[in-house]
Formats: sequence, structure tokens, C-alpha cells
Amino acid sequence: MDKSDDASIDIKSLATCLRDKLENLYPLSKDCCIYRVPSELRNSKGSPDTPQIVSIGPLHHGREELKGMEEHKLRYSKQFLQRTQVNLEDFLIFIKSKEKKLRNCYAETIPLASQDFVEMILLDAIFLIEFLLHISIREFVTSGDRIFGKPWLVIEIRRDIWSIENQIPFFILEDLFELAKTREPGKCYDELSISKLVSPFCRDIFELFSIEESLFEINFSRAKHFIDLLRLCIEPSDYQLDIEIETIRTPTLPTITELHRAGVKFEVRSNKHLIDVRFDKIKGTLEIPKSRISNVSSYYFKNLQMFETLHCETNHVNDYAMLASLLVSSPKDAELLIQNGILENTGSVATSTFCAEIGNQARVSYNRFYYIDLARDLNDYCKSPWRKWNANLKQNYFNSPWATISIIAAVLLLLFTITQTVCSIIAL
Repeated sequence: MDKSDDASIDIKSLATCLRDKLENLYPLSKDCCIYRVPSELRNSKGSPDTPQIVSIGPLHHGREELKGMEEHKLRYSKQFLQRTQVNLEDFLIFIKSKEKKLRNCYAETIPLASQDFVEMILLDAIFLIEFLLHISIREFVTSGDRIFGKPWLVIEIRRDIWSIENQIPFFILEDLFELAKTREPGKCYDELSISKLVSPFCRDIFELFSIEESLFEINFSRAKHFIDLLRLCIEPSDYQLDIEIETIRTPTLPTITELHRAGVKFEVRSNKHLIDVRFDKIKGTLEIPKSRISNVSSYYFKNLQMFETLHCETNHVNDYAMLASLLVSSPKDAELLIQNGILENTGSVATSTFCAEIGNQARVSYNRFYYIDLARDLNDYCKSPWRKWNANLKQNYFNSPWATISIIAAVLLLLFTITQTVCSIIAL
């Protein structure tokens, strides 16, 4: 007997229940820009996208291990409200008016009730504004501040602010700050804006990726949040998404050491964009923008990679990570780039280890590999036996003035000996 006959189904009731689910389904929005990283994409050794000290926004709100910062948020909110004559009720009403837009920024339905959501956004946004104020203008740091009195805590909070799952839209920070300035008796916010507060906060990160300040000014107004700002400043401005790119199944590249043996020269590319790596086939010169490696470089880069994977149509950051891991596969590769001023290592993490880590996380769309032309040119250049022979001669026999003089002297001596021998034979 068919098991479906064992129990009757109330089709009408089932349809009503399913219809309610369909009607109450939260609509997708083009404003979506903040994501929770899927479990299958998380690093098995621990994910850099998970905040460790403070939650910002709803994705980690209420986590037991982060509750210690909630009192600090209240204290910072009290300081912020004391500098303005805008009532707390006015701030809450303002956030409530933006609730739908704020919820639309998150890729998942936020289960918080409206009252809890509004309170959470207000406290988290003010905490961020106060933290930025304290970073930018030390006069805002009060005596006995439990955060800025502990340098290690400031460092950890800075890291958490760059977590992909810990983002809050820039627009709410800007709007709240401007609202506070409308009735600010002390005028302590004169000539200040969120962009001016974010700039010094980003300075250390921008130095790691050699991002010029002008790019910050150009891209801030378009950025959705901190990670998006970093992405915009790294992406090439002249890239066209609809251009035809040849399919590549598995990108292969010579390492830096192999390129060196083939006679390729390495130069710092004076360009604003980190990923703008170019190869001059005529000169045989690989031009790479300068970057710095520190103990936290992989943390920021991995969050950037994950955001691009979840949010963007382009794949520039992941392609750069793949390129770096292919070019730098050993300490010797890294050392050659350091010697040529392209890389600067300021931490204890080996450069080759950093490149391997970001390369392991890279998820490259092989049918749109940004560096396909570069890969082809470098592979072709290294195939030339003449170039390898010429490079070997220069590197091993003409690598210093004294070596060159010695080679020339040896050749002259050989020619003199041959000439003397020929003359002796003729004399006979």
C-alpha cells in the first residue's frame, strides 16, 4: 500500500501556510552589500571574517563572547549625546525612518524586532563615530578611557572593524553625525565629517597596499562601507566588465626566480592601483606596484577577497592573489622582490607564506582571468633558450665590474695565446 494513503493532507491549510511564507518573504534589494560568509568558504583554521572583540551591526549582535563591549558602547553614546543638543528621541526616530534601507543592506533577513534593531544600530553607529573621533583627534579621549588606555584593545577593535561580517553602512554614520552637528553648542565638530574621520583610520591599511590618498577622496562617496572602500581603491579604473577575455582552465606562471633566470628585470610600477602588474616585452621588465607585508596583511586581504567573492561581478582581488601565489612560491622569490624594492616586509610572517595563504583562498573565475595576457607573455618570454643563455651569462659571469674585467682579460689572454701559437706554426 502506498504510504501516501496512510494520512490525509489538508491541502487548503498547507496552501495557506505556504502562501503566508511566500507573502512574508523578505524582498531582495539592490542595496545589499553586507554578508555572512557561508560555512563552506570559511578557513578551517579560523576565519578572519569573525570579530573577536566587538560586534558592529546585526550579524554578530548578542554573541556571548562579545558582550563585554556593550557597556563601552553605552559610555561612548553618553559622551556623544553630551556634545549635542539633539535629543536621544530624535536620533531614535531618525534611525527608525531608515530601518528598511538599513535592513536591505544585509544579505539575510535580520530576526531582530524593530525596537531592538533601532537600538542596536544607534549604539553601534555612535560607537564607531566616537572610535573614529578618538583615533583622529586625541582631545576627544577622556581620562580613564578603558579602550584607548589599552593599546592592544585599540588594535583588536581596529581589526574587527575591518571584518566583512562586522560592517555597517557609511550612510548611517554620515547622517547621524550631520544630525548631531545641527544642534552642537560647542562647535567641536566644525569642519569635521565622516570622510575626514575615516581617512586617518584607514591610513595604516592604505600604506600596506600603497594606496594614494587621492584614491580615498575619489572613492569615499561611492563606498558602501570600510571593505568596499578598500576594494574601490584597489580596483583598476579603466577595466571594462563586458570585454571578451579568453578562457583559461588553469593559470600557470613562471616563478620570480625562474623569470630572473630568463633575464626578466623587476621594477616598482609607479601606479595608483595595487593590482596593476604589467610586463614590457620589449625591455623584458616586469613592473609591480610596491606593497608592504606585515603580521596583519593577510587578515585584511582575506576579508577583501571574501567580500569580492560574495558581492562583486569582477574578480580582480582574487586574480591578484592567484598571481602573487604563482610568482612567489619560495623565500628566494620573495627575496628577489625585496631586493628590487617591490616588497617590504615589516612583520614576522614570511612573504612567501603570505602569498601562499591568500592564494589558497583565491577563487578564480578561470574564464575571466584578469592576468591572462600577462601570463601568456611571461611564459613565452621564458621559453626562449637564447634569453636564458644570455641571462645566465650576465648573472654568473658579468655580475660585477671585476668579474667583467676578469672575463675580458681571460679572453684577451686566450686570443694572445692562440695568436702566438699560430705565429709559431707559420714560422716553422
